[in-house]
Amino acid sequence: MAENREKDMLKLILEALEDKKANDIRVIDITSVSTIADYFVIAGGSNANQIQAMCDNVDEKLGRAGYVNRQIEGYQNANWILMDYKDIVIHLFDSENRLFYDLERIWRDGRLMEEQEWKSL
Repeated sequence: MAENREKDMLKLILEALEDKKANDIRVIDITSVSTIADYFVIAGGSNANQIQAMCDNVDEKLGRAGYVNRQIEGYQNANWILMDYKDIVIHLFDSENRLFYDLERIWRDGRLMEEQEWKSL
């Protein structure tokens, strides 16, 4: 049941990000390497306004579906916004900070889901 919940959440998150033209969306399954969360969603934006719009859209879509965020950090600066939904943590970056923090490398022990895999949820 929790797996279906997560898949439903992932689908809503990814739709919300695509609606706002997020760049280079990645989903990393970290269930086998961490207890922090089950999935990381990483996406980029071109500027602070777009990144904030991505954050707002994700929060609105998930909120309407009954999912409540535990915490959102970095909204004011919008160079790295972290959205914590317990089982899924979303990282929204500008291009400079995405390259600098390189979460895909740090979490390479997780399983990077292929785009067709998460698009078929």
